[in-house]
This record gives sequence, structure tokens and C-alpha cells, in this order.
Amino acid sequence: MALQLLVVSKGHPFDRSAFFAMFDADRGVEATWVEQPAAQVVLRPEHAARYDAVLFYDMSGIALPGDGSGLPLGAGIDPPEDYIRSIEALLERGTGIVLLNHALLSWPSWPLWRQLSQTSFLLRGGELDGRATPASGFRGGATEPDRNLATTLSAVDPEHPVLAGLTDGFEIADELYLKTADFESRVTPLLRSDLGFEASDFTPSPLASREEQAGWDHPRGSNLVAWANAARGTPVFATDLGDGPSAYANAGFRRLVGNAVRWVASEAAREWARGCP
Repeated sequence: MALQLLVVSKGHPFDRSAFFAMFDADRGVEATWVEQPAAQVVLRPEHAARYDAVLFYDMSGIALPGDGSGLPLGAGIDPPEDYIRSIEALLERGTGIVLLNHALLSWPSWPLWRQLSQTSFLLRGGELDGRATPASGFRGGATEPDRNLATTLSAVDPEHPVLAGLTDGFEIADELYLKTADFESRVTPLLRSDLGFEASDFTPSPLASREEQAGWDHPRGSNLVAWANAARGTPVFATDLGDGPSAYANAGFRRLVGNAVRWVASEAAREWARGCP
């Protein structure tokens, strides 16, 4: 029987046909698609129990022009209490979670989402782990494919199930994030890029303040682009990759996503996560 996967999107443009072609090609996965805010209903415990895993591809909880929040551009918007309870219920049940690309940046004011992703990417400069940290950087993606940097990815732990069939790594041209290296101590590294991740190769987050963009600088960043995490005893796979059609069509990326979905949905992954601090 096919693995039941819920895919959540909205808040960031993407090529829907190219994106969902990845799942259509995977005969072992039956993907159901829902957009925010309808996802907040589908993810309630009484509905979400039928899914083996949830893949988030939305970019939610961020103040944007004309949204009526009255908050500065890029500031975090707290999630509804009902949605908080739903995500907590997912974790209590051990439902595996996959976070792709911009989904790592959702809900910047919600500590639990940061606990899920463990990324150190910041849309706006601020405090992270008790230290003042500049806005993060990005390069390339679907909106500027000419700036995609081709990179060779190498497997950190070739024995990890997410890297099955990818032990020799693979090449990809996709959006990349410049983030601090601090987060690596809290996750299980899976894939590293061969690039240097220097600020001179990146552009500051477009949601950073004008002042910060004008004088933007960032220390050399982590080259880790995919990792595993255990959040409240639940397995999570996260990757910066997956912004546009060039990634969706990449055989290595498709294999990575398929492996990740199967791994987070497995009992072996849940046992691993329950055993993590």
C-alpha cells in the first residue's frame, strides 16, 4: 500500500506542475495537496491521523505588505492556537515531517518551528541563541535561475537511509542559503556542498530592513544543506534545497525527497528520534 503523504504549500510562488510531478513519478507515495490556511483544518488530529508523513512547502507566519498585521516587513506572526495544538499533536503521535526550502523559514516568531527546522536562517537580523545575528543570505532560485550556483553535494553519513542510492553525492543547481554554522551541533548532518558560502556570493534576505541591506555583511556560513533532526521524539528531515523546476527535475533531488519521506514515516526513524536527547 502506498505511503500517505500530506503536502502543505502557500505563501511562496512555485511551479505546481513541475513540483507535483516529483510525487506523481513515485509510485510508492500517494500525495495529498492542501494549501494554507485550509491546511490548519486538515492538520487537526482527527484529520491528520490518516497520513504517514507531512511535507511542508509553505512559507507562513511572515508579515508582508498589505496583510493588515501592522508589523514590520518580515516580522514573525504568531500561529493560531488551534494550529499550535495541531502541530504539537503531530509530534506527540510521532508523525514524520519533511521541510523543503522556504518551509524552513516559516513562522519565525514561533519557537517550536525553529525547533523543528533547527536552521539558523534569519529573514531579518536579530538575536539567535543569545547572540546578535545578521539577516541571512540567499542566491538563485526559481525567480533568478541565472544566479543558481552549480554545486556538488557529498554524503556526510553514507549509511543513513535518507542517502540510499546517493552515497556518491550528486550535482544540482538551485537556490542556496547563507546561514550561520552554529546550528550544526544540534542536527545530524547528511549532505554538504562543495561551495565556500562567503557573503560576497550572496544577497541579503529581501525582508531585511533597508538599513541592514545597505550595510549587509555575514560571516562565512555552513555548507550543510540537508540534515536530520529529532523534535520531541519525532523524526524530521530538512533541506535548504528545492526552490525551482531545475531541482524538481534533478534525479538526485527526487531520490533525496523520496528517501526522506519514507525514512521519517518509518518505525526505525521514530525509534531513533525517541532515543535522541
